[in-house]
Amino acid sequence: MAPSKKKHASGQACIIPGGFTVLSLQFSTDSVAQHKLCVKEHKVRAEKTSHRPLDRTLFVLNIPPYCSQGVVKELFSQFGTVQSVELRDHPGAFQYSGPQLAKFFKPAEKQAFRVGYIVFQKSSSITAAKSHPHDVPLVVSTEKRPVVTGVQKWIQQYRDSFIQPDKLQQTVDAFMQDYDKRKEEEAEQQKREAEEQQEDEEGWVKVTRGNKGTKARPHSEAANKKTLQKEIRKKKRKELMNFYTWQHRNTQKEHIAELRKKFEEDKQRIALLRAQRKFRPY
Repeated sequence: MAPSKKKHASGQACIIPGGFTVLSLQFSTDSVAQHKLCVKEHKVRAEKTSHRPLDRTLFVLNIPPYCSQGVVKELFSQFGTVQSVELRDHPGAFQYSGPQLAKFFKPAEKQAFRVGYIVFQKSSSITAAKSHPHDVPLVVSTEKRPVVTGVQKWIQQYRDSFIQPDKLQQTVDAFMQDYDKRKEEEAEQQKREAEEQQEDEEGWVKVTRGNKGTKARPHSEAANKKTLQKEIRKKKRKELMNFYTWQHRNTQKEHIAELRKKFEEDKQRIALLRAQRKFRPY
């Protein structure tokens, strides 16, 4: 049975099956055609991440190609302060791909309709976006915020495709500085953990929990010698087990050879006894 089409009064939000709210999108104030966005509060039980808080994230469908992250952020800023905007080709769980890379090292984006995850600083912004009247469109391109499309956009993309050496050098230097800073922080963290795990006067070693996914271990010289001796004993025991296994296999082979030799001797003895039989009934 097809869902019934309800006429929404002017100034009210338009809600469609699935819990989505329809928002009208207009490229400019002079445009006649309108585009429809479907928004819904992001609620996924399986996804527990601080990048998409369930009470402050808005899920958006049918975002046109001419809307970049900056444009989407400006459009939804009227409902409240936007913390972050994430645009993807398909819906899915958040995947952290490491440090943020510059446009020089990213593949060209696909020009297609996308989905978005908009994170607000306050949860009340979600309610404001869902209650926005469907007959009041969101304007993409304004005098203060012009958006280039068509031939002008292609020309701009072609010009941006040329890499300026000085800008590239600045980007690389900034990335390396951030990389060196993160390495220094990791080295300091390891140094603090090593100092906490030093032996005290009585020879005890305090083992603390390290980072998630790493196994805590003592770093004293005595503990290292003990671990080395344990590995040597384990290696010797393994060699001894291999020797006994080889000896057992060799014993089995010798036993089988003796059985075969005895079997052949028994066959010859039986044949000799049959030849010496004196009673021959036929």
